[in-house]
Amino acid sequence: MKRVSFDFQTVMSGLAVLGMILAIVGTWPPVEGFAALRWPGLALVYLAGGLPTAWSALSALWREHILDIDLLMVVAAVAAAAVGAPFEGAVLLTLFSVSTTLEHQALGRARRAVEALMALRPETAFRKGEDGTVTEVPTVELAVGDVVVLRPGARVPTDGLILHGRGGIDEANITGESMPVSKEPGQQVFEATVNLEGVLDVTVTKTVGDSTIARMIQLVTEAQEAKAPSERFSAWFGQRYTVGVLLGAGLAFVVIYWLGRDWEQALYRAATLLVAASPCAIVISVPAAILSALSAAARGGVLFKGGGALETLAAVDTFAFDKTGTLTNGRAAVTRVIALDGEERRFLSLLSGLEAHSEHHIAAAIRREALVHGIEPAEVVDVTSHPSAGIVGHDASGLIWAGNVHIVAEMGASVDHAAFQELADSAQTVIYLGRGSTVLGAVSVADEARASSASALAALRAGGVSRIVMMTGDRKPVALRIGAELGLAPDEIHAEMLPQDKVRKVGELARDGKVAFVGDGVNDAAALARADVGIAMGAAGSDVALQAADVALLSEDMTKLADAHRLARRTAGIIRQNLVFAIGAMLVLVIGGLFFDLPLPLAVIGHEGGTVLVVLNGLRLLSDRIRTDDEKTRPHRQPDLPDPASSRLRSRVTSPTAS
Repeated sequence: MKRVSFDFQTVMSGLAVLGMILAIVGTWPPVEGFAALRWPGLALVYLAGGLPTAWSALSALWREHILDIDLLMVVAAVAAAAVGAPFEGAVLLTLFSVSTTLEHQALGRARRAVEALMALRPETAFRKGEDGTVTEVPTVELAVGDVVVLRPGARVPTDGLILHGRGGIDEANITGESMPVSKEPGQQVFEATVNLEGVLDVTVTKTVGDSTIARMIQLVTEAQEAKAPSERFSAWFGQRYTVGVLLGAGLAFVVIYWLGRDWEQALYRAATLLVAASPCAIVISVPAAILSALSAAARGGVLFKGGGALETLAAVDTFAFDKTGTLTNGRAAVTRVIALDGEERRFLSLLSGLEAHSEHHIAAAIRREALVHGIEPAEVVDVTSHPSAGIVGHDASGLIWAGNVHIVAEMGASVDHAAFQELADSAQTVIYLGRGSTVLGAVSVADEARASSASALAALRAGGVSRIVMMTGDRKPVALRIGAELGLAPDEIHAEMLPQDKVRKVGELARDGKVAFVGDGVNDAAALARADVGIAMGAAGSDVALQAADVALLSEDMTKLADAHRLARRTAGIIRQNLVFAIGAMLVLVIGGLFFDLPLPLAVIGHEGGTVLVVLNGLRLLSDRIRTDDEKTRPHRQPDLPDPASSRLRSRVTSPTAS
């Protein structure tokens, strides 16, 4: 609301306080011999407390055609001086200047989230040359493809993939997870996370300008600049109300003077009404809470794209979830392989070569299975993805495809084979591989529910969410198995859905209230856009997720979602508290100014005190527990690392004859 810079405002506030002290010393009867200090003190107050505010208010009026609420304070102070009450005007300007400084300091705490994020970034990195030499260079000089060396205790300079080494990474700065995550070659690390043990060689995949921290800074900055609906309304209200207050004070002066008071008394009462009716506390009520909540959420690993998303999430009563990678770990494992011609290794080579072009969780499981058995993926080109169905490409022999029953139907193939019956009857995901209209075989893949999913869904229900549904393109038996583990009823589970089916279902749910859709931000982009609030799960490092969603959960801990919903509802409650208090206090002061002889200093104290109180009430959100990590009460996902030995025991590679 105030346009004066923080440092300048602090200096001016200090000078105003000094002038007020001099004026008090020169005015107070018991203090003899200091009467000469009264007028210099008052002059200092009017200069330091009034001129900067008047200049900024008049500049806003001239350049932007905006009538700043601050102008009301200046007019009231000048009016007080004009009627022979300069001391009262000085009290007004001093308290107003001090409260302005306090507002700057308080709201500055909320805006310092960006500074905190930037402070996490290491300034230098150890880059390894092609000859093996290691050189310390500024992180801004790192390019994609460079190899950097991470020593124990070092921060990751920018996003990358581990090339050599294994160890634990503290990702609390990014995801809010309090437990270290074990990493091994091929896994991703994010900028500003901390290498706890071992020496790691990391290949740079993103420059500093495109890194996770860079995107977080951009999102937090945009979120703080974007206005929520209630903020836009308060700004709209403040402009029009200020004009009304000025007109009302003028009318009050005329009426009071007409009723028989002299012009000095009428002007004094009008100045009191200006202060009493000023809506500063009302206007600052919403941004104080919104900024604090956005900052607390960002430090807790939840990024809101503006206050509008925060306000909408508070009103959500229905949550729709994607299954794979959202409610489940997305760390699927191949449990069985069936090759109709008995050539299991050739089958896995074809399937892994095709799935090498997919980022889906099931594709990753198939690639890991081939790696465990030492099978080289076949060369597949011209690959295209069919969302919620499968993937199609070409190898040396022609068209090849893989996916679920939807793509089987698209290719005109049939899975009516005795060897597939056991897989079809199981509560596991089945992926078929085929060439043209011929099915070559199938694999079954199993995924597990996240350890935090069940407790998170329970917390959402306890927080007032009336409906929770799960949507998946997987088969009904698989969906029912996962849903049962999470406590979902059969009618809350929707399986074998294509992307357009999810969009349609979200639209149906939206008829009865606000809907939030939680997905991975890639296959579910359309549903994320259709929902009132789109929430991307586990979005650290995912460009698509951050662009498609309104809210991004950087952690894979599902309890963060429940925390974010609770924070949104708490923010809405604090905004209501602030508005009720601010409007109530203003009404009391206005009534006192109209029908009672409310002194101007008392109106000033009530006005400025109310403004500071609503700001402090909003700042309570900065300490919300979304920023805390209590491993005793919050479940954490244990790292899923591929274990060749256990994979061999778990996976049974069979042929039709063996089965």
